[in-house]
Amino acid sequence: MIPEKKDHKAARLRRGSRDGRPPGFDEARYKDRNTVERTINKLKQFRAVATRYDERGYVFLGTVTAAALLIWLRS
Repeated sequence: MIPEKKDHKAARLRRGSRDGRPPGFDEARYKDRNTVERTINKLKQFRAVATRYDERGYVFLGTVTAAALLIWLRS
């Protein structure tokens, strides 16, 4: 969930339950989502993961595991 702009939040509060969704932003969920998205983007840097050359699921899982291991070792 992307944080709302202050003027959007104020307009929603002014309108109340009549119009639009209620303002809300869960910072913890946003941090977790950001972490997951960054991890997936790092995995996509590996060509075999991004293009999924492997036809079998268990082979692809091994490729993703190897890529994750390399990311972990580099950090």
